[in-house]
Amino acid sequence: MLSKADNERLTRVGPGTPMGELFRRFWMPALLSEEVAERDGAPVRLRLLGEDLVAFRDTQGRIGIVDAYCAHRRAGLYFGRNEDCGLRCVYHGWKFNVDGECVDMPAEPQGMSASTRVRIKAYKTAERNGVVWVYMGPPESEPALPDFEWSRLPERQHTATKRWQQCNWAQAVEGGIDSSHISFLHSRTEKTALPSNKYHASDRHPVFEVQETDYGLRIAARRNAEPGTYYWRVTQFLLPFYSMIPPVGDFPESSREPYDGHAWVPIDDENTWTWSFSASPARAYDDKELEFRGGREGFWGPVDEQYRPLLNRDNDYHIDRARQRTGNFTGIDGIPNQDAAVQESMGPIVDRTKERLGASDRGIVQFRRLLLRLARELEEGTPPAAAADGRLYNVRSASLLLPEDVPVATGAASLLAGAAP
Repeated sequence: MLSKADNERLTRVGPGTPMGELFRRFWMPALLSEEVAERDGAPVRLRLLGEDLVAFRDTQGRIGIVDAYCAHRRAGLYFGRNEDCGLRCVYHGWKFNVDGECVDMPAEPQGMSASTRVRIKAYKTAERNGVVWVYMGPPESEPALPDFEWSRLPERQHTATKRWQQCNWAQAVEGGIDSSHISFLHSRTEKTALPSNKYHASDRHPVFEVQETDYGLRIAARRNAEPGTYYWRVTQFLLPFYSMIPPVGDFPESSREPYDGHAWVPIDDENTWTWSFSASPARAYDDKELEFRGGREGFWGPVDEQYRPLLNRDNDYHIDRARQRTGNFTGIDGIPNQDAAVQESMGPIVDRTKERLGASDRGIVQFRRLLLRLARELEEGTPPAAAADGRLYNVRSASLLLPEDVPVATGAASLLAGAAP
């Protein structure tokens, strides 16, 4: 369990909070490129780390992420006109470029120079492989973009999508790095198109090895397999809120199988954007696979036009009690919806003072200690080293069989390294 004070430090992400300031030292996924696809198109509302923002693509194709409110009288810039390399407030015509500079004040006396001094908050952006990234920290501390393998693969070898989740970021991350729950929450006896894994069912008592790394944590779950062998499932946790999911199947050739990952980007203290990425380093996806992994109706969906799940807390995720009794452990369709159901059922922010943790929670405990330590170190003047080196993020997850006497760090090493840029 955590103390009440540590739970507050872990979960609160607004400006000035220890965890919020830590997150602001990293580049974060902000939008899908498709949301701001059109030059001079409609602005998009955006809320990240408790801040209200708007995003727009200007006449030259540059993307701005700026304060949601005009510097003049604080009118909402979502209603603004995106025109001629700037976003113009419809109240009095003040216009701001992607850097937050006021470039026109037409209602003021001609020749007034104040426009050159007026600014609104604007954050640095970058675009890569269909994702718009944002850096919300001190300009002088801007780090390199994280070099995820998926972010530089050819067009048909990666996907990215997102969905809204109604809970705090940390309890969502903790679900993503927990390998023990897959033997229960995602178990089923009914036949589906999704692959299954016999070791998840035959050994429901995984033994964990957790190793702190330069990029975060390597969390390896060991299950008994055939005599003399172990089945290992190696999940990566990457700072500050990413995970990589091991491939599924009885024993996939992990070096060739596509793998998936998540980012849990805080909207505010009680809401999260759950991003899902996939990478297929060895081959191109076919059309069906692209839609399954990256479409609104695919594996991570279904979601509406605002990326809100159609199965959600308000409709009890369409739980089917008959299926729950006969073939689906939860009675809820879809792994993402099963995850969301239990994570959101804890409340917007889970009270960790009431928990009773077990041996299977080693990864969870290490995750909390790591984030709290890094937030404290930043308060003391030491920024997170992982943010400075984007190359650290070029890793993969893996699942594999190994002889009992082969350490997982040794046996999985070749599978865990991403391809060279």
